[in-house]
Amino acid sequence: MTLATVNSGAGPQTGVCSPLATPPRLAYARRRGAPQIEGQRVGTMATFAYDLITIGAGSGGVRAARLAGGYGARVALIESSRVGGTCVMRGCVPKKLLVFGSAYGPAFADAAGFGWYIDGARLDWGQLIERKNAELDRLESVYRRILAANRVTLIEGAARLVDAHTVDVGGQRLNAEKILIATGGWPALPAIRGIEHAITSNEALELPALPARAVVVGGGYIAVEFASIFAAAGAAVTVVYRGEEILRGFDDDVRAALATAMTGRGIVIERRRRVEAIVREAAGLSVRLDDGRVLAADAVLYATGRRPNTAALDLEAA
Repeated sequence: MTLATVNSGAGPQTGVCSPLATPPRLAYARRRGAPQIEGQRVGTMATFAYDLITIGAGSGGVRAARLAGGYGARVALIESSRVGGTCVMRGCVPKKLLVFGSAYGPAFADAAGFGWYIDGARLDWGQLIERKNAELDRLESVYRRILAANRVTLIEGAARLVDAHTVDVGGQRLNAEKILIATGGWPALPAIRGIEHAITSNEALELPALPARAVVVGGGYIAVEFASIFAAAGAAVTVVYRGEEILRGFDDDVRAALATAMTGRGIVIERRRRVEAIVREAAGLSVRLDDGRVLAADAVLYATGRRPNTAALDLEAA
């Protein structure tokens, strides 16, 4: 078995998860400048097109590919979406940009207490999304330059395992001595009636317009962050959480203080509640709770967990 897995983490910063960090001295058989035999690793009889195929171009996959390529390995990196992965393209980085952008609203309100009056201030959500996307484009170009500088072959498409050494990408078959799986996670959605009307954090980062009424289902940090972003930007927000208090597993004092702060910003927190159905109606979405009440919404964001993004890989083939 030659498969390995790695968890994809943070974005372009120095550190163990970053492709920009200085690589350690690795005892690798094929150093840059050493004699090389195309298609064959020194000391083995098997021939492969690559020494390493990495599936997934998130922070973990990019770093692994960059390090191996930098030391002379023949590396292919396969990605079906954007180079940069969850944190850079669909997580930490774009979320922080929306946090920074939406935070000006409460700041303007607080400024009045110090004699500042900013007449006509408003948020153009569409422009915020455009500026966020421009920054993601810049970061992706950085990742692509890093890969090219380390002689990594970037292959765009969806990978499927054929056997322990072979990957199929849109009908093209590639083989390698080792295959590294670094596909990260994907938002999980429950099987309730009308779940097709819900969005996840992926879609929330691409909303062309700010929803006037948002229902956020979940009580973890992703749910709390997006609830706070929407509320700061001017939306009416309700959080629906099945537990006793948000942020289970965090410090109890922090949990209570944050819940109080969110409530003070106008966010309604419905504790010990579950969503039974989501219905699309002429006026928007109706969110039916387990106590019989119905919440009106323009967007319903589910942030109730993630699962490994491996369903389409055919792992059993390896």
